[in-house]
Amino acid sequence: MSFKRFDAEDLVASAEPVTAPLWTGNSLTLTSFYTGSQKDGTSGDYYLEVYQTGSTLAAAETQFSIAYCDKVGSGSNAYNTAVVGNSPSRTNYGQYRSLVLGDEETDFLFGGVAQDYFYAINIDRNRYKEKLLPGTLNLTVGSLQLTDSSKDTTTLSFNDAGRVYEIVSGTLGNAYSGTGHTTDSGSYGLFLPDIGVILLNGAALDLTTSEGISLSTDRSSTVTNNYDNAGLLYDTLETGANFRLNSEETVSSQFVFVRARNGEFNYSVNPSNITGSGDLRHDVMIDAPESYITTVGLYNDNNDLLAVAKLSSPLKKNFTKEALVRIKLDF
Repeated sequence: MSFKRFDAEDLVASAEPVTAPLWTGNSLTLTSFYTGSQKDGTSGDYYLEVYQTGSTLAAAETQFSIAYCDKVGSGSNAYNTAVVGNSPSRTNYGQYRSLVLGDEETDFLFGGVAQDYFYAINIDRNRYKEKLLPGTLNLTVGSLQLTDSSKDTTTLSFNDAGRVYEIVSGTLGNAYSGTGHTTDSGSYGLFLPDIGVILLNGAALDLTTSEGISLSTDRSSTVTNNYDNAGLLYDTLETGANFRLNSEETVSSQFVFVRARNGEFNYSVNPSNITGSGDLRHDVMIDAPESYITTVGLYNDNNDLLAVAKLSSPLKKNFTKEALVRIKLDF
C-alpha cells in the first residue's frame, strides 16, 4: 500500500440539477386518480389523499392531497355552533397563510387580485426530492389546461415559501396570452415549487364564462360533509385525468483526481514479494518493476479510511506509464 497527498487542483467541487418524473413508477403523467375511505375519518374533514391506483391495493401510494381553504370558514361545518366560522376550511386557510405568506394579516393575491378562498394541491413529500421543476406543470381542470408562468416570467417573485409563479391557461410552459391568460378574478392560482404546493383560485374556477369551469364551490356556513369542496375538485380532476409535473434536485459532487505519475507506484509493497532474507523474490522487479493498481483508498490526515474505489479491471503500471483515476463522490 502506497500513499500520496492530494494537491489543491486534485479536488474539484461541482453541483448540477437533476430532473425526474414525479409520479410512482417514474410516470411522466398521472392519468388515473383514486381516493379511499379517508373521507370517513377525521382527516377527511381537512383534506383528501389521491392515489395512482385503488387505495386498498398493495401498490397504492399517495401522489398528492386536495384541501379546501376559506378565510371566513365557509364551505365546512363549524367545530362548535357557538363559534361561527371556526371550521376545518378556516384552519386550512390559516395554515397555508402561515406557510406561504408568513403573516396572519395578509390576504392571498392571485394575479394581483385578493381572494378569500382557494384549493390547495399538496404534492406528497416522497414524490419530489428537493423541489418541483417550473415549466413542467400541465394540469387539466375541467375544460381548462393550466400551467405555470415560469416561461413568461422575467423577474422572480418570492415569499416565505420560496419562488412564486402564477398559474395561467396553457400547456407545458406555453402560456396563452390575451383572453384566458388571467381572469377578472385574477390568475388561476399560484405555483410554489420549493414547497411542492399548487394553490388554485376558487373564484376563477367558479366563473361561468369561458374563462372558468362553473365549479360551483359551496361557500355556505353549513354543508353535508366537510370534504364536499375538496371532493368537488377531485371529481373534476378525475374526469380530465391529466397531471404532468417533474421534480428537481441539485446533486453536489466532489471529484477527486488520483494521479499516478511514471515514477510512482511501480513497486509492490506486498510482503510476499520479499524473501525471508529481505531480497526481492523476482529479479524482474529490480530493473523493470511492474505493479497492478486495483483499488484506490481515500484517507484523511489521521490515516482513517473514508472511501474505497474499485477499478473495473487491474491497471498495469510501470516507469513508462502514467495513470489518472477520476473518482466522483455524490452527496
